[in-house]
Formats: sequence, structure tokens, C-alpha cells
Amino acid sequence: MGTGPPIVPEPGLPFLPGCAIKDPTKTSFHRCQTMDFKNGYAFFRLPREGVGGETLFANQLSQDELDDLCTKGATLTYGQVKRPAPSRFTPAFVAYDKKVLKFDAYFMEEVAISAEENYRIRQVCIYYYLEDDSMCIIEPKVKNSGLVQGKLMRRHRVPKNVHGDYYHWKDLNVGIDLTIYGRTYRLVNCDSFTKVFLESQGIVVNPPEELVSDPYTEQRQMPVQKRIMPTSPDPFRQFLAYDTKVLRFYAIWDDTNCAFGDHHPCIIHYFLADDTVEVREVHKRNDGRDPFPVLMRRQRLPKIFVDKNKNFPSCVLEITDHEVQEWFSPKDFAIGKTVTLLGRTFFIYDCDKFTQDFYREKYGITDFQPVDVNKKPLEKVPQVIPPYNGFGIPEDSLQNCLSLFPKPPRKDVIKMLENNLKVLRYQVALESPVPEDKNRRFILSYFLADDTISIYEPPVRNSGITGGKYLRRTKVTKPGSTPENPIYYEASDFTIGSTIEVFGHRFIITDADEYVLNYLERNAQSFPAATVQSIRDHFLPRKMVVETTSSGFPKKELDDLIVEVQKELKLQEPFDTRQFHEAFYHCDTEGSGFLDKTRFLTLCDRFNVPTSTILLKKLIDYCSCDEDKVNYRDFLRAFPSDLFPEAEEQGQQLDSQLT
Repeated sequence: MGTGPPIVPEPGLPFLPGCAIKDPTKTSFHRCQTMDFKNGYAFFRLPREGVGGETLFANQLSQDELDDLCTKGATLTYGQVKRPAPSRFTPAFVAYDKKVLKFDAYFMEEVAISAEENYRIRQVCIYYYLEDDSMCIIEPKVKNSGLVQGKLMRRHRVPKNVHGDYYHWKDLNVGIDLTIYGRTYRLVNCDSFTKVFLESQGIVVNPPEELVSDPYTEQRQMPVQKRIMPTSPDPFRQFLAYDTKVLRFYAIWDDTNCAFGDHHPCIIHYFLADDTVEVREVHKRNDGRDPFPVLMRRQRLPKIFVDKNKNFPSCVLEITDHEVQEWFSPKDFAIGKTVTLLGRTFFIYDCDKFTQDFYREKYGITDFQPVDVNKKPLEKVPQVIPPYNGFGIPEDSLQNCLSLFPKPPRKDVIKMLENNLKVLRYQVALESPVPEDKNRRFILSYFLADDTISIYEPPVRNSGITGGKYLRRTKVTKPGSTPENPIYYEASDFTIGSTIEVFGHRFIITDADEYVLNYLERNAQSFPAATVQSIRDHFLPRKMVVETTSSGFPKKELDDLIVEVQKELKLQEPFDTRQFHEAFYHCDTEGSGFLDKTRFLTLCDRFNVPTSTILLKKLIDYCSCDEDKVNYRDFLRAFPSDLFPEAEEQGQQLDSQLT
């Protein structure tokens, strides 16, 4: 059903069917937009135009403008109403300037360190400043009071509760308790201005109360009564008879029931002059205790207390004769007897000669045999080493059982210095039933410095196996060895064709580096003959073949050239050829026998080898296989170990000094 032009009645006709006609000139019948966004929020507004763009005069004014028209009806008719001028504003800090409310108060303070008073009454003045609702508390100073008096609380707004409210003058009145920062003040009176101000604000002021005074201060003001001493018996008779006479007992304080307790040797002194007892602890050198001399200060010690009342405090500062029924006396101390002094139990095992004479004369005791209190030596429990758990090497794991802070195992430093950078390299094959593992080849490196082994697998393209580090550098135990007594592989165990078992994987040695043969021949006395002969038999077919260089020249020409080079080198400055050999083998990490020409010349310059001479240039060209690679093994044949005997002797002397 379509929408046509709006039907509008004729002027003067009612809006009834048949009385309205359509406007044929209208062509637009859309409705205006009433939904909009403002500051990211959707809101609704009244339409300002009707259907077809007709103006809606009722919606041209906003709601605020309509509200203003409703309220200004009388103003539009009769005009603006004349109002009186507002009164002059006076701020609070001007109206209440220098107006202060004063209250007399006191508070009770506990006294825990005095036997003469349990609490103390302190009188203060509380001031409330009306201009900013701040308060301060001042205590009048009393001469020779021994207290910190004066301003107890600085002027500030005082919090009333945890909700952030502050005290107001409406909260103050006479006869109430005011709690400020945990201390309760009793307001007992106020001055005349405060009373008039509170009554003017409609507050009924309570009648004033009497200001409580301090009982201890009143007691001090009373006259002191003189003590009447009895005429007999003489109180100084015991002091004059037993002055400087002390009984000495040797005792043991058993504190093993407490945590970290021990047996403490002590000396008990009993002073006959006033029946006081003192306990001193005997300290030894490096005993780990604080060296304070006195364990119990000199005092009279109670033995039996009088029956206490239920309201009597269990902890008192000083004990008088009224609370004690019997004190400790000399008859309570004897050898082999246990006494309890202030909760500590002491076992008396000996005494000095004066004490023995005193007890022999007064009590007739003759047995003064000391008691043996020396500790029996504890049986040493054998240390049980737990089984090896498989983590790390057994020597490293053993350090966790020997000390609380494990240290690394000790290394043979002399062996490490002598065999530094000396590595024996072997080619091994993996013994595995898997067909894919039959063609895999590995480089097994044996480090002579610390007898460790590392295995490296050279990457092979399109083999489907990622090469790289197969076994990190570590010690490998032989099969059949136990964790308690591990047996590691040594250099003498590596022969051509032998099987090496590494953590469950079996490898067969198929080839070795020429450096292995040279090292074994130089140190033949340190290796079994079978090991050296196995490596020799492996390299024998290679020596029988005519050795040629990469340029195709026979071996005879190379040998003649090496002889000429050696004659020329003997005229140069000598150097250690052994270190020269080790530097080349150290740079050749893969054990191929070839080095880059740039690195090769760098090593020669480090040892001052004159590579610019004609013969050495010819030898380098002879050993070069292409533009970038040099066969350093053929080159090192011109530098035997006996080329410079002087440098060799200096190296041996240095090694002997290190050993």
C-alpha cells in the first residue's frame, strides 16, 4: 500500500472524511531524522519538520526553553520583581577569628615500671579554634616532674572515626569522654566564653565536675614517717660476721628441653653477709654465645611462696617478705643436689675448699666427692653415600653428600696445562639394527686435558638426518662399571675396530686422525703397545702409496724442497715448533687437514715464519690444493720438533717448573 500526499482539510472545514483535499504540488514525503549521536552516545530528539518537510513550530523550541516560558509568565506580564540586595558575606575565618573554646580535662596514664604507682593522672587543657575547626592539647608544665610536658598535640583537625569525619564543636561538652588517637580525655569544666557560645548555639552545657588529682603526687606531699628500728637483735651482726665470705658451687644448667638448648656450666655464689645468690655462666673460647658475665644478678631468691589470692598478679616486679614463706639458705645447696632458681634447674657437682670447710664446721658434712659431669663422646655414625641418580657425573653428584655447600670436583691442573688444546679425533660408525643408521658417520673427539669425550655428526645433505652436536663434552664410563666406583674411557681404549659404548649407544672406530698416530708415537711409553700398533697398521697402507700434492708432483720433489726450507729456517730466529703444530691442529676443528689460506698465513705471522721468502712461497704453492685451501699437514713436515733444539729445551724447562 503506497503513501500518497498528505490530506489537508480546507480552511474553515472540519477534519472529516470528504472535507480534506490532497496537495498535488508535494513530491517529497520523507520523514526527518530523529536519532543522532553525541560524544559517542545515541540519543533521541524531537522532529523539527513533518512529512514532506513541513515546519513543526511546536518542536522548534527546546525543552529548557519551554520550561523557561512556563515559569516567566508573570514576568512577561508584570515585569521583573524587585528584590532586596543580599546581605554582605562574612567568611568563617573572619567571623570566628581569635575565638577559641577552652576545656579543662585529664587523662589516666598507666605506669608499668614503678612499684609505687600503677597509674598517673595528668591534667591538660583542650583548645578548639572556631576559625578552622582545629584542636590542640597543652599540659601545664610542672617543675621537676620528670615528664615531657607542654604541647602534647599540635594544632590540626582531629579525625573522629575511620570514615573520614573530624571533631566539631558540636561534639564537645562538659562531663563527656573524648577519645583522641587512642587516649581518652575526661572534660570536667570550660571557661565562660565557651559556655556562652555553646548555649547560644542551642547546646545544654552539663554541670562542671571536680578535677581529679594524681594520687602519687599527693602521697609525695605527705610527710615521711621515720622508721623505728628494733633494738635487738642487731641487724648488722650477720654482715659483720660474714662480710666477704662467699660459698662457691660449680653447677650445670640443663637447657636441652628448649630449642637449641645445651648444658651450660655455671658458678653459683652464695653471699653469707646478706643471704643473696648470684649465678655466673662460664664461657669458653669460641663457644658461640654472648659473653655476658652474669646469668642471675645478686638477689635474695624465694624458695616457697605464700598462698596467693586469685586476684594477685602472677608477674610482679619486686617480691617482699609478705609473699615469700621461705628463702634459699646454705642448707639448700649440696653436691649432687638439684636446685631450681627462678625457673632454671641447676645440678651442683662440686664446690671450692672454703665451702667445704664451712659445711664441715656448721653442718658436719664430710662427703664432698665431686660428680663427673663430662659428656661421653658420641659414636661417629658412618656416612652412607646414596646411590647415583644419573644426573651429571658421579664425582660432581658426590659433592652434594660431602658438604652443605657443594664444591666442584678438584681437577688435575698440571695435566690440563700439559695437554691443553690436545685432542684425539676418531671417525666412528653407529652400530644399530636400523638400516638408516648404517651410513651415518661421527667424529669422536677425546680431550686429553680432562679425559672428556664429545661426538659430532657432520651434516649430510638430503640424508633426512639433522647433523650437529650428538654428545656434549663429558666423561663416559665403561660398560660394567658401578656408580660407586666408575671407570672412564682413556686414550688407550681407542683402537681401530674397537667398540665404544656411550650411554647405551655402541660406536665402532673406523678411522683416526694423523695427529693420533703422531701423538701415540711421541708418547709410546704411556700407551699399551697394542694401541700404538693398531693405529700404525691402520696408517701403513697410506704411507706405502706415493704421496702427491694437489698439483701432482711426486713425493721426492717435496722432500727435497723441505730439506732446503729447513736449511733456510735454521738461519732465522728459533721458536717452539711444538706450539706451532698445536696451533694448526686447534684451528682445524673438523680434522680435515686443510685450512683457509688467510688463517694459514695469520698463524705463520704469529710465529714469525718468513713466508715471503722464495723457498717458503714455493712450499706454500706446492701445498695449496686450490686458491683458498692449504694442506697444512704437508707444510708442517718442514717444521719437525728437533728443528730448534734451544726452543725445545726452554719449553721442557717451563713444563718441569709447572710440575
